[in-house]
Amino acid sequence: MAGPGGRSFRRPGQGRAGAVCGVPGNAVSGRGADAKLSIIMAAYNSQATIGDAVGSFLAQDHPDKELVVIDGASQDDTCAIVEGFDSADIRLFSEPDDGIYHALNKGIARARGSVVGLLHTDDLFAREDVLSRVAEVLESSGMDGVYGDLEYVARDRPDRVIRYWRSGAYRPGSLRRGWMPPHPTLFLRREVFDKHDAYDTGLRIAADYEAILRWLVRAELELAYIPHVLARMRVGGESNRSPGRILRKSREDLCAIRRHGIGGLDVLAAKNLRKVLQFIRRDRGKDVQAR
Repeated sequence: MAGPGGRSFRRPGQGRAGAVCGVPGNAVSGRGADAKLSIIMAAYNSQATIGDAVGSFLAQDHPDKELVVIDGASQDDTCAIVEGFDSADIRLFSEPDDGIYHALNKGIARARGSVVGLLHTDDLFAREDVLSRVAEVLESSGMDGVYGDLEYVARDRPDRVIRYWRSGAYRPGSLRRGWMPPHPTLFLRREVFDKHDAYDTGLRIAADYEAILRWLVRAELELAYIPHVLARMRVGGESNRSPGRILRKSREDLCAIRRHGIGGLDVLAAKNLRKVLQFIRRDRGKDVQAR
């Protein structure tokens, strides 16, 4: 296992299938240094896109930041690409894991910052001042976290917007209407994970949705909304790779909805309808960025 500033390699292990309505597990806690933003990146055989993702992190103008890359013992050039950046702001760990949420939990446990965000290997920060804006809003608002808007872009052309997710401000009752903040744009203070746990690894696809419901319903977090595109996500993510995974995601979403008492199939239907509307509004992202 890698130490705080290093990495090690092992042969990849087999992941275990989790129950659709499993109880929370493998959550982490820990405290990091003040004023640093920690970005967690879970990777596995990601050589095609991880270079762009890491580059968008290094382009951020926020001076106090770190990228914690949790690699699941990739068999391609993923680790070599990360090492090639030779940056003191990047810490790489490579060892077998039990899926993306297990990897994210390990990354959060190793984070040294007082604020934690995510950057998937297919994703990009939308502009060079994203982390600076996040830090400024957290400092001025005193909120538990911040979020913004998200663009889904073509896999081979990140400048072509396919779908635009304008999240809008969170209001009481929004969750019952299928609302959630875009997970890749969500930045939380470290103490949120210390007090209210991280991702439930019993859920294989929708643990982010369950965690967001837990943080907003049970923990009653206060979030600030930044009305700008903070991240770009390439289409073709983990939850949409096949009809079977889409079905499983719906089952896990419904499990999370019922677990936190915000409704049932009506909320799930509203959540999915919002996705359809995002395709209709896909050009709005450029307008938001221009302002």
